[in-house]
Amino acid sequence: MLTSDNVYLRQLKLSDAENLLQLLVENKEFFEPFSPNRSSNYYSLEKQKELIKTWEQKSKENIKYQFGIFLKKNHKLLGTISLFQINRGPLQSALIGYYLDQKNNGNGYTTEAVNLVIDYAFRTLSLHRIEAGVMPNNIGSIRVLEKAGFLKEGIAKQNIKINDRWENHQVLAIINPND
Repeated sequence: MLTSDNVYLRQLKLSDAENLLQLLVENKEFFEPFSPNRSSNYYSLEKQKELIKTWEQKSKENIKYQFGIFLKKNHKLLGTISLFQINRGPLQSALIGYYLDQKNNGNGYTTEAVNLVIDYAFRTLSLHRIEAGVMPNNIGSIRVLEKAGFLKEGIAKQNIKINDRWENHQVLAIINPND
């Protein structure tokens, strides 16, 4: 478990599936403008259990770590944060992605979670670089990354298909200061 002042992160377990589904359903409209198209069964308990099992396996293979973001004071699941597309060899890099419950935005919880994941990636996984791609109009997410030390590197044109449109993404990255 990774902990900070207000939140803690831990890998999601099957017992989290109902809370994860509730979080996703309650925030569907909030997350959709920034998310790829979802399958028709995405918002089902069975699909969330399937995803958690897949994430557990990918963690064992050291290619993806999917953490729940939990509020320390009441252990409520507020969101998720992940390191994915972990590349070893000469790259030693990963991508980071996250989302947080709309009602809890603006409290610094995502920044705390990002800082915890950076520390985990650099100290525990010995990664050299973490990269993020954010739609340029997602100012809040860009601000979170910049507060955590990410620097803007440029725009990836038509990078990810979101709601049937190829969207540009602001590329930000942070380098392990100990390398």
